[in-house]
Amino acid sequence: MTQTTHWLRQPVAVLDIDAQQAALTRQQTLTKPPGALGRLEDIVIHLAGMQGNARPSADRVYIAIFAGDHGIAMENVSAFPQRVTSEMIKNFARGGAAISVLAHTLNATLDLINLGTAYDTGLLDNVRNVALGPGTANFVYQPAMTECQLDQALQAGYETVNRAEKSSAQIFIGGEMGIANSTAASALACLLLNTPPVQLTGPGTGLDAKGMTHKLHTIHRALELHSPSITHPMEALRRVGGFEIAALTGAYIRCAQVGLPVIIDGFIASVAALTAVQLQPDIKNWLLFAHRSTEPGHHHVLNAINAKPWLDLGLHLGEGSGAAVLIPILRLACTLHNDMATFAEAQISEKI
Repeated sequence: MTQTTHWLRQPVAVLDIDAQQAALTRQQTLTKPPGALGRLEDIVIHLAGMQGNARPSADRVYIAIFAGDHGIAMENVSAFPQRVTSEMIKNFARGGAAISVLAHTLNATLDLINLGTAYDTGLLDNVRNVALGPGTANFVYQPAMTECQLDQALQAGYETVNRAEKSSAQIFIGGEMGIANSTAASALACLLLNTPPVQLTGPGTGLDAKGMTHKLHTIHRALELHSPSITHPMEALRRVGGFEIAALTGAYIRCAQVGLPVIIDGFIASVAALTAVQLQPDIKNWLLFAHRSTEPGHHHVLNAINAKPWLDLGLHLGEGSGAAVLIPILRLACTLHNDMATFAEAQISEKI
C-alpha cells in the first residue's frame, strides 16, 4: 500500500449487535412459526445489524458500474472483440443494458465510471471518465497496471462509495464491464488461492472448447511470469487484475469502513471481494453474496470466502445484474419483517 492508499488500513465498521438482537426478537413474535420464512429471516436480521436498525430497509440502492479494457484481450481470450467494452458503456448510458433496465425498475441510482478503454466513447453526459489509460497492459508480458494506476483504480472505488454514502444509500452494488475480464479474474483467483487455472477458468462470454484451451494456456503463461513475484494480494491485483476489479476491491473495503451494506454480484465481482477480504478480513460481515454464477471458478471463490449465495438462477452476465435481482427479495424480506403483525397485535395464541 502506498501513501495515497493509506485509507485501506482504516478499521472496518462493527455490526450493531443490539439491533440484530432486537430484529431477532421481533421475528420470534411475528404471526408465523419460528423460522418459517427461512433465509428471509436471516438476511433481514443481518441487515439490521449492518444498518443499526431493528427494522431495516432496502429502498435506497446505489449501483456503480466500473468499466475498463484489458490488454490480455490482445491474446484473443474472449468471444467478443475489445471494442464491445466502449459500445457497452454507451449502451449503459442510453439505458439499454440489463443493469440499466434493472436500476430504472428498482428506482436505484446508477453511477457509470469509465476507467479507461481502448476505443474512445466520446463525451457521455452521465458517465464519469477517470481515464487511467487505454486499458491495462497485456499481463502475459508485463504487469497489468503500474503502481500509480492501481492506486488510482482503488481510489476510484473509494470515491464512488463516498458519493453513495453522501446520497444516503442503504445498499451498494458494484458491477463491472470489460472484455477479457473473466481471464483477468481467473488469473487473479489462481494467484490468491494458489489453485490451477483449470479449476478457476470458464468460457466467459461464450468461448468454445478450442477457445477454452487457448484461454487456459494464456493464463498458464501469465502465471509462470508473475507467480514468483507475488508476496501480497495487492501485488497479485496489480500484476493480473483490471482497472474495474481494483475499483471494486477498493469500493468493497470502503463500504465496510463506512458501514454500507454490499451485495456482491457474480464471478468477477466475487474475485474482487476475495481480494478485498484478503486485504481486510473484517469486511466479510458487510458482504451479501447475491447468486452462484455458472462460471466454474465462482464455486471455488465462494468456498474460499465461506460465502453462501442467495440465488442460483444460471446467471453469468455480470454488470451487477445478479446482485440487482436480489433487491426485490431483500425488500420483501424487510417488508415482511417490518409490517407483519405480532401475535399480541393480532390477538393470536402463541405456541405453547
